[in-house]
Amino acid sequence: MSVPSQSPNLAAEAPGEQTTSEHVARLSPAGRSGSAIGRGARRALIVGVLALGGAGLAAAYAWYSARASVEQSENAYVRAEITTISPKVQGYVSALPIADNEAVTAGQVLVRIDDADFRARLSQAEANVAAAQAGIEAQQAAITTLDSQTAQQRNMIAQADAAVMSAEAEVERAQLDYTRYETLLKLSAAPRQRLEAARADLRKATAALAGARAAAAAERGKLDVLASNRKQAEAGLQQARASLEQADASQALARIDLANTVLRAPVDGVVGARSVRLGALVQPGTPLLSIVPLDRVWVVANFKETQIARMRPGQAVIVRADSFPGVAVRGHIDSFSPASGAQFALLPPDNATGNFVKVVQRIPVKIAVDAGGALQGRLRAGMSASVDIDVGSIRPDAASAAVAEAGRP
Repeated sequence: MSVPSQSPNLAAEAPGEQTTSEHVARLSPAGRSGSAIGRGARRALIVGVLALGGAGLAAAYAWYSARASVEQSENAYVRAEITTISPKVQGYVSALPIADNEAVTAGQVLVRIDDADFRARLSQAEANVAAAQAGIEAQQAAITTLDSQTAQQRNMIAQADAAVMSAEAEVERAQLDYTRYETLLKLSAAPRQRLEAARADLRKATAALAGARAAAAAERGKLDVLASNRKQAEAGLQQARASLEQADASQALARIDLANTVLRAPVDGVVGARSVRLGALVQPGTPLLSIVPLDRVWVVANFKETQIARMRPGQAVIVRADSFPGVAVRGHIDSFSPASGAQFALLPPDNATGNFVKVVQRIPVKIAVDAGGALQGRLRAGMSASVDIDVGSIRPDAASAAVAEAGRP
């Protein structure tokens, strides 16, 4: 009967024995090592999660800060100084030494127009110049001749005046003789024939005096004619000089027209939009081709009017062309358009009548591309681009300009 009474005690001791074995296992060196490893792993996991969270928060803050100081726009396009080449004279194209999309340098011949007619016009103009110069020389020679004749005529006048003086002296002598013989005749001291001869001498001397005076007057009249002729010659000389100036101007125009038969590249660039063909008849002002300098391009970005408040000339810009994904070039703000794009439209919007709907306007911003970038010479006018403007930066060389602009009322 005692054995059955002990079985419950044995059953109760079984759990106690299991707990003791586990406790012994934990107190062993292997048990203590595994527990420490588990706690370290948990701590490392917690630290890693906290570090990742901190890094994420820092990255998010940095991203937000960067986004807060950057204005972006995908409404941007590459622009260039496209120069249209047009002739100034009419004619047929005789030579076309360039091809489509060919790189050219400043001064290189692009188009030649047949210059035969223009050379003939230049020869005619040169002949007119020679004729005008000959006319000037002829008028100068005539003036020289007239001056010589005038000098001779003055001598003739002097001789005529001397003849008048001689005739006057002869008249005076004849008058004295006549008076003396008239007195002697009254005193019966001289015959009447002598008085008559003295009267005839007086009349002869008087007539000679009149003739001498008439001759002197005639010589003076010739001098007046010579003076009038000289004035006419001087007027002819002035006209000849005017004709020479006109001929020189015509010659200069003929030379300019002849030079304009050769069209040269005004700048370095690439030929584009070439519509001219060999043998074609071209008219003045007709666009023949264009020259695009690829080393001087810029970007025009159309920003919303709400984006430009913090923009200033000189701020750094990152430009990404759609044609070259993954490639970025640096630039800076050059200037702002004086009006929105809508104001330069052919028909600007008029919101003074009808229902009004406020639309955010866009302001074109010119962005200069820094030289020496990865896309130097590869950007083409008209390419689409996206730009990021760091509104917190400014170039040192543009700082003074920005300060001056900020100080304007």
